[in-house]
Amino acid sequence: MRHFTSVKDIGDLRAALQEAFTVKADRFAYQHLGKNKTLIMIFFNSSLRTRLSTQKAAMNLGMNVIVLDINQGAWKLETEHGVIMDGDKTEHLLEAIPVIGCYCDVIGVRSFARFENKTDDYEEKIISQFIKYSGRPVFSMEAATRHPLQSFADLITIEEYKKVERPKVVLTWAPHPKALPQAVANSFAEWINETDYDFVITHPEGYELDPRFVGNARVEYDQRKAFEGADFIYAKNWSVYNDPHYGEVLNKDRSWTVDAEKMALTNNAYFMHCLPVRRNMIVTDEVIESAQSIVIPEAANREISAQVVLKKILESL
Repeated sequence: MRHFTSVKDIGDLRAALQEAFTVKADRFAYQHLGKNKTLIMIFFNSSLRTRLSTQKAAMNLGMNVIVLDINQGAWKLETEHGVIMDGDKTEHLLEAIPVIGCYCDVIGVRSFARFENKTDDYEEKIISQFIKYSGRPVFSMEAATRHPLQSFADLITIEEYKKVERPKVVLTWAPHPKALPQAVANSFAEWINETDYDFVITHPEGYELDPRFVGNARVEYDQRKAFEGADFIYAKNWSVYNDPHYGEVLNKDRSWTVDAEKMALTNNAYFMHCLPVRRNMIVTDEVIESAQSIVIPEAANREISAQVVLKKILESL
């Protein structure tokens, strides 16, 4: 595997899951792969789980790790081509990227949607330039439209906790005070569509996702109906995808908050969320603190998803 930005890059999904369980059983068995290899992690946006889990995964594989926070201690980067750089941007991405490539063997990039231009966001302008100009394998630590390391960890977690071969998995929109990208929801839908799970997406009207990510999922606008008989509830907020309101918040309808009453409609479902989570907006304290909440094991599996991805990349060098 040269680059990793979506489920399509991981290869056979069943084999990738089995590899994840093998890695989880012995995290230090492949240190020879990363010996004398360097990973540079580039953060255009804040991170807790992604930074820590990916750095730990690289260390498990024997790699050296360099972390660069673009917003702290680095030159401000210009990303547009053809501009006159007479403002506050000191360095252009077209010079910065190949220089970064000189210092490492693998590059991880985290860059959220900016909501300035839908086309730029959905063409993945930032990570695409790293792939084009760095000369190194590049993997996504969340981009404008997808968060594949999170989705891979989500799938690992569902496989570990499922009680039936074909569980009902529900992705539900939930309210949030700020406009958030569609990346986690898009990516989760894309990965779950590669399984044979019974998959339902529920959200208020106006919050439809890009159809290419919705895929074969059933869309249900009645949240309670969607929850009926569910085995897993995955809560996430996202802003509007469709024009002319791309990136906007249409409402903060608290009736969509995941609470105990709605969870009682499920088949004793597990609750999932990528974190960080706004308590009593996305989900009530009662639900996230319940025995059915698996947000911590889900977060722990971020180390495993990152390690499998890095292992595959290192094996291709």
